[in-house]
Amino acid sequence: MKVKITRNAAKQLKTIMEQEEDKDLKLRVYITHAHGDHAHYGLALDKPTEEDEVISTDKEIDVIVKKDESLLDGIILDYLYLPEEGFVITNPSKGNTGDH
Repeated sequence: MKVKITRNAAKQLKTIMEQEEDKDLKLRVYITHAHGDHAHYGLALDKPTEEDEVISTDKEIDVIVKKDESLLDGIILDYLYLPEEGFVITNPSKGNTGDH
């Protein structure tokens, strides 16, 4: 499984995680719903279970994803300021380049 976090997203995530009291929590990316080869994603701070895989990123942020979930393999987590400020998760390797 591959997960990429952009510099903007890493900066925002580190700020959020530093404020969290439970330092054992990691970032979870999950699928809120999927249709066909397209998925919508969500974020949470969580602890891994036996059903999960923890992916280390080059931004020193570990990401929890559900094992064997193909729509999570290759996701890119970004933080955009325009047109609306917030996190954006896409998976270009699966043809998912943004919300529709």
